[in-house]
Amino acid sequence: MLKVLYLLNHAGKAGTEAYVQSLVERLHGNRIKAYFAYNEEGWLVERLKELGVDTYRIEMRHPFDIAAVWKLNRLCRELGIELIHTQYLRENYIALLSRIFNPRVKVMYTNHFILPNNIILRMCNRVLTRLQANIIAVCNKGREMMIRNGNDGSKISVIYNGVDPKIWGRPSPSTLREELGLDEDVFLILCGSRFYYDKGHKFLVNSIAELKKITDRKFKCILANDGPLLDEIKEYVKNLQLEEDIIFIGPRKDMKNVYDGCNMYVNSSWHEALSFAIIEALAEGLPVVATDMGGNPEIINDETKCGILVKYDDAEGMAVAINRVMNDAALQAELRSNGFNTVNEKFNLDKMVMQTYNLYVKSCVKNYQKKTKGDEIQ
Repeated sequence: MLKVLYLLNHAGKAGTEAYVQSLVERLHGNRIKAYFAYNEEGWLVERLKELGVDTYRIEMRHPFDIAAVWKLNRLCRELGIELIHTQYLRENYIALLSRIFNPRVKVMYTNHFILPNNIILRMCNRVLTRLQANIIAVCNKGREMMIRNGNDGSKISVIYNGVDPKIWGRPSPSTLREELGLDEDVFLILCGSRFYYDKGHKFLVNSIAELKKITDRKFKCILANDGPLLDEIKEYVKNLQLEEDIIFIGPRKDMKNVYDGCNMYVNSSWHEALSFAIIEALAEGLPVVATDMGGNPEIINDETKCGILVKYDDAEGMAVAINRVMNDAALQAELRSNGFNTVNEKFNLDKMVMQTYNLYVKSCVKNYQKKTKGDEIQ
């Protein structure tokens, strides 16, 4: 059984952590023996412990932290790790540098961003990419950016994020409206993005202000999650006198219940690789209005017809798109049906896990070929 160490800087509860959790849940004890090492403790540590995964803390102060490199090398030797799967640049560099001391361990990197690197990082990528076994980009735009950032394109595979069809895609009665004291005739618009600089919450708030000007329909905008900009956004809502229109419900463990209680999902990000939240919303039958940034057009496009794309920071355009969906029941039904089909065909967790495991085997083929003969998933 292949021994895989998942290495992550912050073990919180955002999309990247959900990605790691999904892989561990499907593969640990089945095709791999999973281990987890992290820098900053968070919710994911406890969740993986519940799954029977051994966890370890390694302080990683920066991408070239030699002490972290040495600790990681020692841990991999003690555990007999064959593959390290990294998610962010900091831990990826540390893992690659550890190969200098233990070249038998392979390193595979999943990139969850579409951001240009500065010239120093591009130079580092050109050197360190030689030590990389394989790279996953979660969308085609991500792959293009990684190549421009100096990574070896021949090592980059695109594997879309996916959700579990046994959990998602089965809408059920929700308790959200009862919790919030809202009647069924109130149209609920949901955004579940973390309150972070790239998620465009001020743009969304401005869009809600514009929506009030053009609709007579009763609605509320539900903002779930937390983050460093939460207080700032609350103050912004107060200043625009939208406290009656926008409801903050904080971080939730019952996001499926929240999706099922809402009528539409909105993504307002200026940067997005491939949004788990959009995919989850589509699976739960919510029409989606999203910005045309990053990997969003790979989910919502003329082929899938499962939502509406708008320009980032065009508050009037966002308001018009929301209002169009909000007042057109036939359009809602069409987007809902197309959303189910899109998730099942392109963003299925089983497919994502299978493709990722095959890359694990490919990455370790020289070490592991005899053990995995006939074991590759088709």
